[in-house]
Amino acid sequence: MPVSVAVAAVTFDRPRELAVLLSAINSQTAPVASICLVDSGTVPAREVAEEHHNVDYVRSEANLGGAGGFSLAVLKAVASGAEWIWMMDDDAEPADTECLATLIREAEARDLEAVVPLVVAPGHPDRLSFFFRLDGKVTHDRAALEKVGFLPQDGHFFNGALIRSDVFFKVGLPDMRLFIRGDEVDFTIRLRKAGIRFGTVTTAAITHPHAFSETQHVFGARWHVIVPESAFKRYYYYRNRGYLIRRYFRVKSLTADVGGYLGYFLRRGDFRGLADWFRAFSTGLRGKGFGPLKDQKF
Repeated sequence: MPVSVAVAAVTFDRPRELAVLLSAINSQTAPVASICLVDSGTVPAREVAEEHHNVDYVRSEANLGGAGGFSLAVLKAVASGAEWIWMMDDDAEPADTECLATLIREAEARDLEAVVPLVVAPGHPDRLSFFFRLDGKVTHDRAALEKVGFLPQDGHFFNGALIRSDVFFKVGLPDMRLFIRGDEVDFTIRLRKAGIRFGTVTTAAITHPHAFSETQHVFGARWHVIVPESAFKRYYYYRNRGYLIRRYFRVKSLTADVGGYLGYFLRRGDFRGLADWFRAFSTGLRGKGFGPLKDQKF
């Protein structure tokens, strides 16, 4: 008997990409019962959603961010009674029609509660959008990951992740206080602490815009920092890093961030960048700076 799957998806002013995603989801060989779509954009995408019979469209007049949007979408998807929830951002796309079927098969064969595909850069099928660490070094090389085959207790949430519905009852929903950047790290930490069985399979992939330029090496291939391109994303990334270090007492991450960002900004002579990092990072370390946002695009 086939398992039941509901998609939890979010969108913000990407109608063209959303149309591609919805068509790709409904072209999967493994059927999807419903697509729970939360739209926080400035221009509603209802018309795009209505082109597909199985889309449960939810319009949010407040910008919930990625974390809040996924939280609402997951609740709707779980309420549908589906056994599995497939997470998707509007600029993601399954790499082929077998993606979902492969994830289901791997999850069942490995007795996993959550399974994550590789995330591949559009137009660069040999490159991963987000790095992994192999032997202590950062890599975007898809072939290197494929040789490993399966990476237990590791993965890039939320795009493409297939998660059993009952997992959300055990670890909770994405933390909407984080808004963007860091909500996926927080969720991964909670999965590990709860003993959830999950991992990345290299036989399935989705495409999603890459973040190559954000990875800045400081002291060789083993030490790097992430520097998002926009001031808005930099603030939330730095703040949320500080908050997660405080919340989970991540001493190793504290050392890596302080040393890495000091080295990165000072070697460039970017004192304003250093001050901006310190301001946002220390705000998170103090557990401050949370609240509703308006008119922000993520």
